[in-house]
Amino acid sequence: MQLPLTRDVRRILDFDIENRPSSYWYDGQTTAEVTAIAWAFTDKPKDISVRVLDPDDSLSMENMLYDFLNAYDEAYMVTGHYIRKHDLPILNGAIIENGFLPLSPKMTSDTKLDLIRYSDQPKTQEYLGRLMDTKASKVHMDQADWREANRLTPEGLAKTKKRVIGDVRQHIQLRAALIERGMLTKPKLWKP
Repeated sequence: MQLPLTRDVRRILDFDIENRPSSYWYDGQTTAEVTAIAWAFTDKPKDISVRVLDPDDSLSMENMLYDFLNAYDEAYMVTGHYIRKHDLPILNGAIIENGFLPLSPKMTSDTKLDLIRYSDQPKTQEYLGRLMDTKASKVHMDQADWREANRLTPEGLAKTKKRVIGDVRQHIQLRAALIERGMLTKPKLWKP
C-alpha cells in the first residue's frame, strides 16, 4: 500500500557567499577566495547556518565547504542574488581546489538573472529589498570595512559574518515578495 504524500519534500536552499581577491591572474584580474558562506532552507528561514574562514585553522576552508555541500546536496533548488554568475562559479572553483567533486547541476532561482525585464532602475539586492519593503535590510560595508574583512582580522570577519547572514535573511524575504508580485521568471538549471 502506498502512503499519500502529505507535503512537498523538495527543499529550497537560500545562500550567499562573501569572497576576497586572492592573486593576480591576467590583465589585472584576480582570483577569488571564499571567506564566508551563509545558508538557510526557505521552509525554516530563521535557521541560518554560517561558516567564516578562520585564518588560524588550516582545515577551515575544507570544513566550511563540506558543511555547505551537505546542505546543497539536500536541496532540489538553490536561490540567491546573482548566484549563477557569481556565487556558484566561485564556490565550484573553491570546491575543486579543495579536493571535492564539482557541484552537481541544480535548479536555480536567481533574483537578478531571473528578474523580469525592465530598464533604468537598479537590480541590486539592496535596491530591490527596499523596493519590495523587506523587513531585513542589507548590512552595509564601506571600503575600510572590506579592507579589514579581506585581511581576515577578527573585526573584519565579524562584519563579514553579519553581512552574509543579513544577505540570506533579506533575500528570503525579497524572493517571496518578487514571486508574489509576479516579477520572477521560471527557475533555470545551472550546470558547472
